[in-house]
Amino acid sequence: MTIRVLIIDDSPTMRAILLARLSGESDITVVGEAASAAEGRALIKQLDPDVVTLDIEMPGMNGLDFLEKIMTLRPTAVIIVSGKTQEGNAITARALELGAVSCYAKNGSGGMLLEDNGRLCNMVREAAGARLGVRRPVVKGAPVAIRTAPRLIAIGSSTGGVEALQVLLKDFTETCPPTLIVQHVNARFAGAIANTLNMVSPATVQLAEPDMPLKQGNIYLAPGGDRHLTVGGETSLYARLRSGEPISGHTPSVDALFHSVASLLGAQAVGVLLTGMGNDGARGLLAMAQAGAHTIAQDEASCTVFGMPRAAISMGAAAVVAPIKTIAQLALKQAA
Repeated sequence: MTIRVLIIDDSPTMRAILLARLSGESDITVVGEAASAAEGRALIKQLDPDVVTLDIEMPGMNGLDFLEKIMTLRPTAVIIVSGKTQEGNAITARALELGAVSCYAKNGSGGMLLEDNGRLCNMVREAAGARLGVRRPVVKGAPVAIRTAPRLIAIGSSTGGVEALQVLLKDFTETCPPTLIVQHVNARFAGAIANTLNMVSPATVQLAEPDMPLKQGNIYLAPGGDRHLTVGGETSLYARLRSGEPISGHTPSVDALFHSVASLLGAQAVGVLLTGMGNDGARGLLAMAQAGAHTIAQDEASCTVFGMPRAAISMGAAAVVAPIKTIAQLALKQAA
């Protein structure tokens, strides 16, 4: 299957660079180019592309306003392409919040724009697998009780995860168990995402730091980069950040977090696997389930990409499969 891409960018040079990067792939075809939001909107209607690359700074209407209109009127897999995303600031977090699948940073140096080791093409392939639009929740399964109230909740997510985490964490409480999250994201964006999540959650959301004590009412997001986030300690838990090779294709890895939780806490934990492409977290969630932890996977209807939950469910790792809007209640019920 060929992935059909529309490029929207007011810079002819950038459009040419993006076209060159994408056109060399046998499974990707650029079906159109637009220099403004108005032109882009018309081409989206006309061409119905699988993926749109969208600049933020454009004449007439900026990319974020246009993205919001796209996701409201005609949900589409969108990759934000902009120099603004390099800063890892609120612009990136807002784009992901509005429904962008991912953000691709322009580099200010022309020479460095010539090669990205296939990163954009891989983003396009991932975006093409996104399930977008209105989603209907399905009936959730009955939760399975665990033997001991959890001392920790561990969460993993990838594509579509920022949006899912906002829905999930707004229903967490100020007294929730300490919670660790691995969301696949570039380290530049992690701080902005933590700030966004902190604004919607009654609990305190922050980036995890090396050997940080884990406290009730606090949620710790993996800072990205080349370090895995795991849990350490016995009587007192703390966040471990350690450099390492990718696990299940990722650093940080959901599997790394879940395996550490299974080994250290067993039945005294809850594992939650959310939307994402691939299978990172599936084996770790199975390890948690086998250790007695309560395990939850997001259902297909509410996922952007069902890959990670599907892999876990197929292994029998999820005790409950549920819509994103009910997962917080199910997880916190175990701590009651």
